Amino acid sequence: MPAQPKRLHFTGNDEADTLLAEDPLALLIGFVLDQQVPLQKAFSGPFELRRRIGALDAEAIAHMDPGELERAFRERPALHRFPGAMARRTQELAAAIADEYGGDAARVWLEAKDGADLKARLLGLPGIGEMKAKTLAAVLGKQLGVRPPGWEAVAPAHMCLGDVDSPEALAEYQAKKRAYKASLRAGS
Repeated sequence: MPAQPKRLHFTGNDEADTLLAEDPLALLIGFVLDQQVPLQKAFSGPFELRRRIGALDAEAIAHMDPGELERAFRERPALHRFPGAMARRTQELAAAIADEYGGDAARVWLEAKDGADLKARLLGLPGIGEMKAKTLAAVLGKQLGVRPPGWEAVAPAHMCLGDVDSPEALAEYQAKKRAYKASLRAGS
């Protein structure tokens, strides 16, 4: 098992990247926020949210006044392009973690029996769809050393965030993603 990294190189901000590696709830919130905003903004969101509300605690967020959480998301600069929707989705995620995993987000993957179970657990979370579940499996297996039997079958075969282990790898990943999207647009 590789040593767990001190940070995940997703944001360019050492503190935000460290939080993603150390706090499972932060990592999950980052994945929930990773839509229709740049990757760096999405994964910086948990760090900024923690600063705004004091802590990332699934129970506390789940029971927080929805208006207060939305205000934290809307505070400038807004945490997301769609702060209201993402505040709700984050609260739904926190409630699922609180209700199903006793507030411990790491249990989602640490208690997975195998890759299929890991994928099912991830897909059971609000805001985590097929692509995010696969990418999360890759991040967990390749970066964080969480490798239930068969995890590789769940992770994508192509380069993804699980392969981003440096600022250079992030730049390479984003360049490949842009080129892929451009090829899709050119073909349509």
